[in-house]
Amino acid sequence: MRSREVRLERRPNGAPVAEDFSFAEVQLPPPGPGEVQVRNLWMTMDPAMRGRMSEARSYVPPFELGKAMEGPAVGEIVASGDPAFAPGDLVWSRLGWREGFIAPVTKVEKRERDLPPQAYLGFAGMTGLTAWVGLLHAAALKPGDVVFVSAASGGVGSVVCQIAKLMGHKVIGAAGGPRKQAFLTDVLKLDGAIDYKAEPSLTKALARAAPDGIDVYFDNVGGEHLQAALAIANKGARFALCGMISQYNSTEPSAAPRNLTQAVTKELRLQGFIALNHLDKMDAFLADVRSWHAAGQLEQVETVYEGLDRSLDAFNGLFNGEGLGKMLVKLG
Repeated sequence: MRSREVRLERRPNGAPVAEDFSFAEVQLPPPGPGEVQVRNLWMTMDPAMRGRMSEARSYVPPFELGKAMEGPAVGEIVASGDPAFAPGDLVWSRLGWREGFIAPVTKVEKRERDLPPQAYLGFAGMTGLTAWVGLLHAAALKPGDVVFVSAASGGVGSVVCQIAKLMGHKVIGAAGGPRKQAFLTDVLKLDGAIDYKAEPSLTKALARAAPDGIDVYFDNVGGEHLQAALAIANKGARFALCGMISQYNSTEPSAAPRNLTQAVTKELRLQGFIALNHLDKMDAFLADVRSWHAAGQLEQVETVYEGLDRSLDAFNGLFNGEGLGKMLVKLG
């Protein structure tokens, strides 16, 4: 079996460009004892991958130059050297950015076929776990909370919005452009939808959408969105700090919100979190999302690119506003 893969050739300066990457083809040998050969069906694009393209110290190591990058993927076992896995089994791994691979069985996790395969990269994968942990644990969602979500049309944000709505909360989302604003209103059925690109003041727009203030802020963006949330937050509000995508491609140091002192005067709780540190909650999380999906309350929102050749387009779509929901590349 032959497999193509995407390799990082140099560290991007600002927004990644095609010259930072290369495509290579490798021959995959038959699996040895304790190994499996996998054909990837789907892979995901996540903003956190941008951090791994740099040498900056983080909670995961940077990608190695000249080697295939990594990211969550779902595939099928083609051949197995371990009796616990059989051809046709659906597996999840962190060996995306390639069409197939050979790996020890410790690098793959079996998944049920009760959901669409790509759901394990979306609402039933790390994206969904991030939304679930951030909303229910980091932000400690309580009855009656008014919830504000930035990047609400994205992979994580769209799941946060759906969970908060199905649990009976008033939800306000922010996204960029009229197409995304319409998506928040017409598809996600949010109570308030802000096109931040059309607003001279995001703080004033949020004040109009949430005249009684907000109790929970799920932050995917940072910057002006965090500043607006601080301004409109009620006393004792809880912030789940998931990511700050507005700064990932910046070549300049980021400026803190000008009104950060409101975290003190309003007695706010700003809780950063990383979903990888909450894998012990996976069973409870999957039980919830399976139940919600079966009841028709939770759906996969996705933008799909076809083929490994479109992987860089899919990644750039995270930052240029092209996609809605989870950014996926279909390989199989």
